[in-house]
Order: sequence, then C-alpha cells, then structure tokens
Amino acid sequence: MQERIITLATPVFFALIALEIAWGVRRGRNTYRLDDAINSIGLGVLSQVSGAFVRVLRIGLYAWAFEFVSPWRLPADSPWVWLFALVFYDLCYYWHHRLGHERQILWAAHVVHHQSEDYNLSTALRQTSSGALLGWVFYLPMALMGVPPAVFAVVALVDLLYQYWIHTQHIGRLGWFDRVFASPSNHRAHHAVNERYLDRNYGGILIVWDRLFGTFVEEDEAEPPVYGTRKPLRSWNPLWANVEVYASMLHDFVHTERWRDKLRVLVARTGWRPDDLRDADARHAFSLGSARYAPAVSRAARSYALVQFAIVLAAAVHFLQLQAQASLAESLAWFAWIALALTTLGWMLEGRRFGAWLEAARAAATARALLAARVYLAPAAPDSLEMLVPMTLGGAAWAAWIAWRAPTPDTRQIDARRSGDAPVVEHKLPAARIEAR
Repeated sequence: MQERIITLATPVFFALIALEIAWGVRRGRNTYRLDDAINSIGLGVLSQVSGAFVRVLRIGLYAWAFEFVSPWRLPADSPWVWLFALVFYDLCYYWHHRLGHERQILWAAHVVHHQSEDYNLSTALRQTSSGALLGWVFYLPMALMGVPPAVFAVVALVDLLYQYWIHTQHIGRLGWFDRVFASPSNHRAHHAVNERYLDRNYGGILIVWDRLFGTFVEEDEAEPPVYGTRKPLRSWNPLWANVEVYASMLHDFVHTERWRDKLRVLVARTGWRPDDLRDADARHAFSLGSARYAPAVSRAARSYALVQFAIVLAAAVHFLQLQAQASLAESLAWFAWIALALTTLGWMLEGRRFGAWLEAARAAATARALLAARVYLAPAAPDSLEMLVPMTLGGAAWAAWIAWRAPTPDTRQIDARRSGDAPVVEHKLPAARIEAR
C-alpha cells in the first residue's frame, strides 16, 4: 500500500520541487544543483523499487507478532486508537532514528539520507534501500500493544509523508510550532554537521521527544547549518551510497586482529574503530569549510542525464504500479535495470568518460531487449514499443557522442563551497566524532 500511495503522491512531490526551485530562483537563493538532485531522487527511486523485496520485513513480521504474540487487539474503528497509534509510532520512530545515528550498523543504512551536501525537498526523497533489514524491530512494541497492521501501515505513511515538507531552507522559524513539532528549522539543525547541531532533533512529527530525552537544539542564525556528513560521500553512484559504511565496517572487521573488536565493529557507537586500525588507516580530518562535491561536467552530459533520468523515473513508476503482480524474476530484472541506469548516469555526472561509454552500452542493450520483446510479443506488442526502440537507440548514440568528445584522462574538479555563509573553521576532533556523521 505504501508504495502505491507514494507513487500517487509523486506528481505532488515534483510539483512542490518545481515550486521550491522557482521560489529560490526568484529570491536569488536557489538551493538545487542538477547532479545532487538527480542523485537524491534516484536514491529514493531505488529505495522504493527495492521495497518489493523487503515487504515481508516491514509488514509481514509486524502482522505475525500482532497475530500470534499480542495479548489483545485494539479496535481499528476507534479514532482514539488511530491517534494513539500515530503518537506511539512517532515515539518508536524517534528511537529508531536516534539509534540510527548512534549505532554503526544502523547508521550504515541511515547515512544515505544525510549524504547530500544540499538541503531541499529532493533531499527528503533520498532514502536508503537497506533500512528495512533491521528497522522493523523498533515497531514491534506497537504490534505487542495490539495496534492492527492496517492502522500501523497508515500511520507509518502519515509520519513519512509529514517529513517531506520540513526539508527546505525557504521556511524560517515558526514560533510555538517549532517548540512542539518537527519543523524546517528543527530539521535543518538535524541535517547539519556543525558541532552544536550534531546528532540532534530526531523527532518525525513531534519534536517534544527531543525535549523530553535531551536531544533538542534550536537553529542559530549566527551559525548557519552546513549539510552533509563528516565523511563526505564524494560520489553520485547510488549503489556506493548505499554500501559506503557497510564497506568500511567490513574492512575493519576483516583487518582488525582481535575477535572482540571484530564483533564490536557491528554494535559499537557510530564512528568507533579498533585501536589497531585507527592509526594505521587514519581518516581525513573534518573541516567545516571544505568544498562541496561538484565535478566539472559538460552541458551535453548534464542534458543527457536529465532526459535519461526522466525516462528511468517513468519506468520506475510503471514498475511500482505493477510490482504486486510481478514475479520475482521480473522484479529482479526491473531492479537491476533501474540500478544500472542510475549508476551509469551517476558516473557520467562525475565526469567519468568510461561512465558515458557504459551508458551508451546500456542504452543500446535496452534497445536490443525492447526489439526482442516487440518481435516476441507481435502482434500483441504495445504500440509504445514502436517509439521506445528508436528513442533508446538515439540515446545510445547521444551517450557515445558525449563519451567520444570527453577529455582524456578524466578531469573532475571540486569548485563549490559547502556553505557560502559558513566560516572556514578546522575542527580537530577525536576519531570517533569525526566518523560519527
């Protein structure tokens, strides 16, 4: 159900993004960059498509606990049950979100949402593809309290959709609202890597949980938030974005000598590293004034990426509409195609010449598959295949032309400030704090 509602809400999401861009341009404060927005929205697409494979973890285990473990059932037709469930869910979300920052294995999934060095409505769509692997545990108390699965699914969706609008820099302080609810001001502080804001404001709808549990901080106009993570991703590759921290954990697990430390890598606080690796494999020091990731890319490559991303987005929406009837093999094929397309487009936006060649090969292979499908299904083949084949071949030729004209070797540069307002301050922090975000 959640995938279907989000699919229906997609036009609203993009309408609000367009409105935010127009408002930002009019005010001379545009908060969007094409490559970052494509990467964020692409990660949201990947998250929704991968949801087809983890539905049993999100809803199935909850329904099982409700059916066989809960000692009672709350009535789904009572307004008070719905209100109770929404508040209860938000409390569970607070602890899920908080431990997602404080524990390494959970941060490995949640980090995806924080990797963007911009902050806008597209950032809200930037979601993990692995969060459901452990996230379901935090909501089992609701099942044990007898909240029906249908009620749980709806309040979870409400909590998620609410958080979309608070990802903006164009709404300022809201007075009393900021003291009770999660708001743009409160959530800007949550996404910031400044020391005063670090690991604060976890509430999904209600910010009172942060006030109650001592994790609240107000946004300070004298210290504008700087966004991203303290170990920047430096990539537009959506697959690497999802496995970055897992790969770091695996490295430490394999290379540390003590078994106690191997196990601690999995359950330690975020950023903890074994003593025998901390000095031998030192990480870069964090600097609040460092530059944002902004590879130099040709206008042709950006235009191609925008057009192809729109096609991939349309394909993903189509898949989400039919995934309930799709077989496992069909779902895997759709996921692989979408993941590959987003990855090759990401490499193109990084200014990598081989990425453009791979994108040309992907588009050509797609055209070949569509042609085979048209022949196989004829005369029942849909008319859309007649147009898709030449369009995809045209895309392959366009990508090949971009690759052919690209300079050799690859040239990439970083030329954008993380924050035009943020002072350039070097922060000398312990290793655990450097890695914490």
